[in-house]
Amino acid sequence: MWGLFSKDPTKDFPYDSVEQVGQLHLANKSVWTLHKGKNRATQEPVSIFQCDAKDGASATQLDVARAAVKRLKTLRHPSVLTFVQSVETEKVVLLATEPVSPLAEHLEQLVDRGPKRDNYLAWGIFQVCRALSFLNNDAKLKHNNIHSASVFVTDAGDWKLAGLESVCPSDAEPPLQILPNCEKYSPPERKDPAKARLASTWAADTWGLGCLIWEVYNGALPAMENLGKLGEIPKSLQPTYKECVGAKSEKRPNPSEIITKLKKSPGFFKNDVIDIVLFLEELQIKEDSDKSRFYSSLAGLLDNCPRNVCQNKILPQLINAFEYGNAGSAILTPVFKIGKDLDSSEFQAKIVPCIVKLFSSNDRNARFKLLSQVEHFVEHLSKNIVNDQVFPKIESGFLDSEPLIREKTVISMIHLSPKLTYSNLDETVVLKHFTRLARDEQGGIRTNTTVCLGKIARYLHPKTRQQVLLACFTRGLKDPFPPSRIAAINAIAATQHFYTVAETGCRVLPVLGASTVDPEKPVRDQALRVIRGFLGKLEKVSED
Repeated sequence: MWGLFSKDPTKDFPYDSVEQVGQLHLANKSVWTLHKGKNRATQEPVSIFQCDAKDGASATQLDVARAAVKRLKTLRHPSVLTFVQSVETEKVVLLATEPVSPLAEHLEQLVDRGPKRDNYLAWGIFQVCRALSFLNNDAKLKHNNIHSASVFVTDAGDWKLAGLESVCPSDAEPPLQILPNCEKYSPPERKDPAKARLASTWAADTWGLGCLIWEVYNGALPAMENLGKLGEIPKSLQPTYKECVGAKSEKRPNPSEIITKLKKSPGFFKNDVIDIVLFLEELQIKEDSDKSRFYSSLAGLLDNCPRNVCQNKILPQLINAFEYGNAGSAILTPVFKIGKDLDSSEFQAKIVPCIVKLFSSNDRNARFKLLSQVEHFVEHLSKNIVNDQVFPKIESGFLDSEPLIREKTVISMIHLSPKLTYSNLDETVVLKHFTRLARDEQGGIRTNTTVCLGKIARYLHPKTRQQVLLACFTRGLKDPFPPSRIAAINAIAATQHFYTVAETGCRVLPVLGASTVDPEKPVRDQALRVIRGFLGKLEKVSED
């Protein structure tokens, strides 16, 4: 019975710690140690913040850790760290959150340079400003602990405000700083009661924002005095930075004022990354005309966005807009642009369901865009998906009344044929559709059918090749459209290794012979070139 009351609550914490991270960047700046973790049942990743007496945490540190957890549970904001679960005992506090890494560690690993990096850092600072505006103006709270060790970054590149150990109501005195190494981030008025009385409720956090900006561009802050050296802080941000770390606390700007000011063109917060992400966040309230303009311009803007933001932030939002909005085929170009950098498993999980769903659509524009892009995604499609889900939707394109759709459907077979079964490729594509499309009213379609048949011949069953190739190409040699006749000559040349010596001499050369007197000189020239090639082959065989 007594065992029930002495049970360790941490045993029921459903998350396992995998490895500690961020030791270098959090040491002496946080009461927490940070660990990568995962859900024991689902294996979903989390971050585990741990404050443990075994690691040297004092009773005071455990108390502020508990207070931080209590505060985090009640705060919900896109730019505040997301609480998942926690457990507390006398000796340890465990906090599970969304998976994150310390900001300073993330910045060291950031590979992007130039405009991509500049845009991304502006987006990160914007998010911290947004979180502070929420705390100061909406929740009527002061954070009192802003620096690089109180900001964490998700895989999507979202900067999340944490480090809530010193949060207090906006009209209350801030708690004492229990970590000596963080004293350098405290605003100067903390030591001067007269000046502190003049300070606005957001003054301390705006000062902290200035410290954070300094560390983002210059690394760890050695001492308060270094704030006077601008270092690598961008010129467009310097005036605001100077206001943040100004000695007169009553003149420091409110975080919401900073956002408003820097979002005005050509302000520091006016760039492609911020514009894209904010538009996607507000997609539900945007007009359809605005959405159309946004989607049509998005692919070009992605060049200025870091890869992690594209893959883990923008792509999920686009797919969500496709699934639950009316984005339709408009998302295809940016989705494929992002998708080319995904590995195959991610592509199949995130993008293939969209492709399959769009192929099922009656939207001709969507069908045309998919067929035009097929070479960019076919490598990520399994043979089963191609044959069972994609091809049945594509097949109707061979019969479409719109010539452009018929033509794109034919050309798409060049990329799909390696994954098609004999049943789909030989019986359906070639014997059912290509033999008919070789007589299509559109010369361009007849030409492309011949070209395509020459390119996919190696994937056909030998019996189908024997039955179809020369018969189709011979018909093409008599086509009234000159490019179609040239295509037939080239296709015969491209498939020469499928003809026996006897076929070459008795069937191939006779049909090519008629083209040497074709009314069009380009046709005659090409026929003579190909015939010379075949004759050379026959001469070599004869000599051997």
